[in-house]
Amino acid sequence: MDDLVIFDFTSKSDLSNWKVVNDSVMGGESKSQFYLNDKGQGTFEGEISLENNGGFCSVKYNCNPVSLTLNKFFVVRLKGDHKQYQFRVKSNRNDSHSYVFPFKTSGEWQTITIPIEELYPAFRGQNLSIPHYDGSTLEEIAFLIGNKETESFKLLIESIKVQ
Repeated sequence: MDDLVIFDFTSKSDLSNWKVVNDSVMGGESKSQFYLNDKGQGTFEGEISLENNGGFCSVKYNCNPVSLTLNKFFVVRLKGDHKQYQFRVKSNRNDSHSYVFPFKTSGEWQTITIPIEELYPAFRGQNLSIPHYDGSTLEEIAFLIGNKETESFKLLIESIKVQ
């Protein structure tokens, strides 16, 4: 089966369906941005602040609903900064909870392979007692950093696929 491309970053990529959501939605002071760098890579960078109960930055992508029931993995090509991030998905973009997979970046380009059935449900950092992600529908993908410390971060993304 061919890979299904969710998003492939190039210098001509349209980022209009990508949106930064920081802890400022609840009074925090963290700041981040998402843009294409000069190599056409999605660049998510910023500063995490713990002030005013803050502590996270995220960027999310709303996509047309797609079923992943025939797929087993998300495959993300990225380069981080030795920090831990979360890959998050939603079956319905209006759900309050997300399905989460934490991963640590190596500082080099790497391909993160995420088994779909390992994405666990969480809401505001709390695990939920509902089934793991089943891939029946995908409407949103997000990357989040929230390591409970003041830090700067930078994550480069080349592609997001499923296989």
